[in-house]
Amino acid sequence: MHLPESFVSRMQDLLKEEWRELLQAWQGEPYQGLRVNTLKISAPELKKRVPFNLEPIPWVEEGYYYPWGERPAKHPYYQAGLYYLQEPSAMAPVACLDIKPGEKVLDLCAAPGGKSTQIAAKLQGQGLLVTNDNNAERVKALVWNMEHWGATNAVVTNETPERLARVFSSYFDKILVDAPCSGEGMFRKDSRAIKSWENYSVENCAVLQKDILEVAAGMLKPGGRLLYSTCTFSPQENEGVIADFLGKHSEFKIVPLPLAHGWARGRPDWVNDAAGLVKEARRLWPHKVKGEGHFLALLEKDSTESKPLSPVHYGEEKNLESLYAFMEENLTHPLAGPFLLQGQYMYRIPQGLPVMQGLKVVRPGWFIGVLKNKRFEPSQALAMGLYKNDAQKTLSFSLEDEEVERYLKGETLLVDGEKGWTLVCLEEFPLGWGKQTGEYLKNYYPPGWRLLE
Repeated sequence: MHLPESFVSRMQDLLKEEWRELLQAWQGEPYQGLRVNTLKISAPELKKRVPFNLEPIPWVEEGYYYPWGERPAKHPYYQAGLYYLQEPSAMAPVACLDIKPGEKVLDLCAAPGGKSTQIAAKLQGQGLLVTNDNNAERVKALVWNMEHWGATNAVVTNETPERLARVFSSYFDKILVDAPCSGEGMFRKDSRAIKSWENYSVENCAVLQKDILEVAAGMLKPGGRLLYSTCTFSPQENEGVIADFLGKHSEFKIVPLPLAHGWARGRPDWVNDAAGLVKEARRLWPHKVKGEGHFLALLEKDSTESKPLSPVHYGEEKNLESLYAFMEENLTHPLAGPFLLQGQYMYRIPQGLPVMQGLKVVRPGWFIGVLKNKRFEPSQALAMGLYKNDAQKTLSFSLEDEEVERYLKGETLLVDGEKGWTLVCLEEFPLGWGKQTGEYLKNYYPPGWRLLE
């Protein structure tokens, strides 16, 4: 690992003797983790079912380390959305937000969506998740991950924080700001992070982070909590950003985070923090935890501040006859609205959503299907958000069945069955749709999702 000289010089100065410990830790392989989708299966149950060895990650109940050499992304359970592959330290920010079902949560810098999937599982289909990224290309991965995960109460936006704040003033119970950063904590895991570091200065990152945090604060409701995180070691981007913010916002306080699991205190001595408040932030160092470098700071907003109310969008329930006909014919019980038809695309939108006119909304809710020639065609996102017992007609395969791979490759299946839309499942977990003709099953697994030869 060839590290930039200016980075080495700064870290030697900050860490003193510990610098050698960090370097030694970086000689080993990075740790690999997966996080269980508790919308679909419990963590202990998944651990019993998978063929690879899993060891608990101590700071997240549903997280596990898996060994080098294993390829869980190739297992059919991954296609069924039963887990997300994520660097272990990256699971810590959402774990520290203590999200409860029914809350309104914003993931402001969300792509590709790992932390948003974690939030969605915490919400358990209740409340609202607004997951946003201002990069149009990266939002595509964010949409895929949310749909693959089976999130049914998420809105995906492609906006700047400033434009979001016009709509969501004092709105959210919890906000995650996983800020764009210089990425020093990922040097071991991804050599590209070193090249990126040489292109983006710490100073520029800190200016951007302060701006993002300032805007995010206005979207948090009184009494709400905001978790600021980075994957860098730079004090300027970590303690410096938090100390600067607290110095400007008396309505916020920093909430102490755990000191277990090898987590270390923030370092007020590295920045201009005479009050020592940032010691209650936490640093995850690769030589102290089984994971990469991370910084976490939990902020709480004073509950006495007045809260302006945003106008609520209840949806425009028009031209839904084909949807209701589909639900009556194919589901065991109809989905509850409100529903929104945009062009030919049908969504179920979360309750209590403000009017988002003027924003770039990529997904205004759960994408459930398309109107084609006045007939409703269900989406892949609908399949992934359902449970097996939600569908009237299902086709279920075991792990050992060769038809699973054929389905995931998009092939037609030669199976008999009752005509109509069929929810294809791996065991009790939906994979996607097929349409039974009576003699064979026409495959509706999306081309962009299919396994390659």
